Amino acid sequence: MPETAATTIEGAPFRASIMQIEPQWIDYNGHLNMAYYNVMFDRAIDQMWLTLGIGPGYMKERGGSTFTAECHVRYLREIHLGDPVQVSVWLLEADEKRLHTFQELGHAAEGWLSATSENMSLHIDMGSRKVAAFPPDISERIAAVVKTHSAVPRPEGIGRNVAMPSKR
Repeated sequence: MPETAATTIEGAPFRASIMQIEPQWIDYNGHLNMAYYNVMFDRAIDQMWLTLGIGPGYMKERGGSTFTAECHVRYLREIHLGDPVQVSVWLLEADEKRLHTFQELGHAAEGWLSATSENMSLHIDMGSRKVAAFPPDISERIAAVVKTHSAVPRPEGIGRNVAMPSKR
């Protein structure tokens, strides 16, 4: 069955389905291992990409996909087994070949923030496995979402880098 894209993503930011922490994701420190934050961020992006029409069906039918080129994760508060979580996604900017997203992973019941992830994704022609422009219909959907998401306040943490504090 072909995948269908919504003409718009309702609301901003995009909110992925509530997810549960799996027991095998808990490390010897008794909290969520850092690798699994990326699993949840990736699952949320996959949900948003489906809504934009660039999920698995897009790759199969049109030969395009996205690859993550850069990622910056901040771990702000521990998540434990049993904690329900939800990821919010902002599509901050886009051009003909790139998508700049920011995600927040929060406790779904209590509302506190656990982690953020800022990403740059590239549109890939899977035949050549090279960066390529999005088709016009997809570019239009992306532009509409960027416009919707730009109308809400930006979350704290966008554009941060990794560096030691200055000793001045």
